[in-house]
Amino acid sequence: MTRATGRQEGLDERAVLLVAGLADLAVSTVGSALGTVRGLLHRSDGQELAAEAEHDLLARGRLVLDRYTAVPPAHLEILARSALARRAGHDD
Repeated sequence: MTRATGRQEGLDERAVLLVAGLADLAVSTVGSALGTVRGLLHRSDGQELAAEAEHDLLARGRLVLDRYTAVPPAHLEILARSALARRAGHDD
């Protein structure tokens, strides 16, 4: 019974360590992002950078939507077109 309890404590401790590590990573990432934003705000070409960033984000958004919303062609439709193409080739 001590093994099961020890194992459970090990899993609990591991979960706590994972959550703490993720929280630390998130805080450091946000901290670096804020530092970068502060540096960008002091630049003279801020509007151009913002326009480029917006353009990049829109392009990235299009890629993500295309990746996850594009419906692949139906398998049977591809087979039917292939069969028609073969028949057309044999008729010549």
